[in-house]
Formats: sequence, C-alpha cells, structure tokens
Amino acid sequence: MGGTGRFVAISGQCAFDASGAVVGEGDPVAQARQVFANLARCLDAAGAGFEDVVKLTYFVTDVAHLPAVRDARDAHFAGTPLPASSAVQVSALVRPELLIEIEAFALVPDDASWTGPAVGTDRAVGTGRVVSK
Repeated sequence: MGGTGRFVAISGQCAFDASGAVVGEGDPVAQARQVFANLARCLDAAGAGFEDVVKLTYFVTDVAHLPAVRDARDAHFAGTPLPASSAVQVSALVRPELLIEIEAFALVPDDASWTGPAVGTDRAVGTGRVVSK
C-alpha cells in the first residue's frame, strides 16, 4: 500500500483493560480480542480506523497463539483489505501473564477530519502512544 496522508503509529498494545488489569490471563483468545479493542480505541483517538491500517506487527509468546490473533484481526478487518503483517515469537512480554502484543501503523487520508494535536506532536492514548506526523 502506498499513498499520502497523516502517519499514525500505535505502540504495542497488550490485553489491559481501562483500569490497567490484564484481561484473559492464560487465554490467547480473550487477550487477542482485548488487544484489538485497545487498537480500535487508539485508532479512533487518532481519527483513524482499521481501514487505514497499513502494517501490523504481532509479538506472541507462542506461535500457537496466532490463530486467536487472526480470528480477532478478521473480526475488525471484515470487508477491508488486510494490511501487511509480521509475527515474532518472543520469550516474554512486559508482564508474565501477557501472551500477545500488537503494534500498528496507519496512513490516514489527507481529507480525513481530525481535531487532535498539531501535526508533529505526540500524545498518550490508552496503554500505548499514538504518534501522528
């Protein structure tokens, strides 16, 4: 995918709820759903949606969790072309009960309205950082 627009980078999202508690300890399906819910919230805060995502990177503690990640991804990308993606198995994430972390890059068309911070500024969103340039 190529194009022009506002670049949005969402740092790795994990299965934390709004209070910072881990959702679905030991359950890759529940964690994948929570991670994509967190990504949706971050994209929305940046004036973007899953249709704007051009790259996803999955960090999993076991590649056996990838079917759960794909199922959660497909639920959010229904009717939308899938972005490029990479998967990396890691020995651990920031907390031992976490199984999945996902980062996303999006390209929001220039004509999309957004009332966020001025271009070139960062702001924290949810459990990750949204960087818009």
